[in-house]
Formats: sequence, structure tokens, C-alpha cells
Amino acid sequence: MKVILRENIPQLGSIGDVVEVRDGYARNYLIPRQLAYYASPSALKRIEFERKHYERKQQRLREQAELTAAQLAELQISIPMRVGEEGKLFGSVTPQMIADELALRGFSIDRRSVIIEEPIKTLGIYEVKVRLFQDIVGTIKIWVISQE
Repeated sequence: MKVILRENIPQLGSIGDVVEVRDGYARNYLIPRQLAYYASPSALKRIEFERKHYERKQQRLREQAELTAAQLAELQISIPMRVGEEGKLFGSVTPQMIADELALRGFSIDRRSVIIEEPIKTLGIYEVKVRLFQDIVGTIKIWVISQE
């Protein structure tokens, strides 16, 4: 059965592609979940409108992510942690802690978007990456300080 995709689906295609799939996959999965339309002339017109809308939305999200990345590059965050004898932390700095600090400063960043290359277990200054959009990654400077 030929269907027109409404969303990007890995190993199948992107928005607006006309693909051939098995009847059951189309009827039981793609169409009920609003992931595809039956391939018809009216559906082709509808998908063109949706594709333009999707591209405009993606462009807006990309511009917003670039702006956020520029703001994050200027940002420095201090995270107070309890420290043991030789400057080692009790525990480590987690992505959730960083996301919470960013939320206090007005950024809504999901903890799963925070990329910590190596566990942060000592005091110091670290650079942490934040995935903002598909290929846009911002960098934040993190100061891990002793909690008084």
C-alpha cells in the first residue's frame, strides 16, 4: 500500500515521501497514529501544506536554539557541593543539577540534553555541553565550588 508520511520515520522516510509499506503496517500503525495518509491526490496537496509548515517550524526552532547557544556561551554557573578531605566531592555533579541551575536562570533545558563527558567529582571549572537542536550544541562553564 502506498502512503504519504506526515512525520520523519527512521528507516522509512521523511515528511512528504510517498512510500510503499505492507497493508497491515499502514492500517494498524501508521494511519491510526497520524504518521501517514493514504496516498491520494488530495492527500498530496495536504502534505505539501504540512511540509511547508514543518519547515517553517524547524527554522524557528533552529534560530531559537542558535540564540540560546549564544546566551549559554556567556553564562557561568556555580554549583555548591559538599567536599571531603582532598577536594573530592560527596557524589558527583549530575545533569539534573545543571538543568535545575539553568531553570533558575530562565532556560528550560531537559536534563537529557545536558552532556557531561566525564563524571565531575572534584572542585574546579568544567565545560559542559547542552544539545539544543539537531546539530546545535551550546557550551556552559560550570564552577564546582565548596559548600560552606
